[in-house]
Amino acid sequence: MRPPTTLDALLVVAAFSRHVEALAWARARLAAVFGPIARGSEPYRFDHTGYYAPTMGPDLLKQFFVFESLVPLDSLAKWKRAAIALEAELAASGRFPEPRPINLDPGLLTLGKFMLATTKDQAHRLYLGDDIFAEVTLRYCDGAYEPWPWTYADYREESVRRFLNEAREYYKQRLRETESH
Repeated sequence: MRPPTTLDALLVVAAFSRHVEALAWARARLAAVFGPIARGSEPYRFDHTGYYAPTMGPDLLKQFFVFESLVPLDSLAKWKRAAIALEAELAASGRFPEPRPINLDPGLLTLGKFMLATTKDQAHRLYLGDDIFAEVTLRYCDGAYEPWPWTYADYREESVRRFLNEAREYYKQRLRETESH
């Protein structure tokens, strides 16, 4: 295993569901598949869009998980595919009435940006392969992550950007630790 470098990023997964139990399941399964979780945000109401209501139901909660290990910048599509498999695993369990009881959105955080993976193409997204696209959702500017015109509404929220700024400090710490070894 090679030592991490600045070509590595901090893996962050956004999880949302209307079921607290599904979020707990996601945390445990993500840790088992993606590795130890360094920190998580408090869940918050995700009511910025009605897009997910038909498959996920109303009253969604969202939270973020930051992983301990840094990952290569070119691994975002792999993490998205793994997240899609986990979503399908929970849906197939039949534990929840919705066809999509959990949504898992992996992203990579670096000193200059926060990128999300998606299966949906748009003009501002780049194709990574394996039916996965990436977008730079936030850019780091003047001491904080800042939105673009296409940034999802909840990523514009001060509390979300504050959490990602805290995750950036953790990322800087992890980079220092790897440089000293």
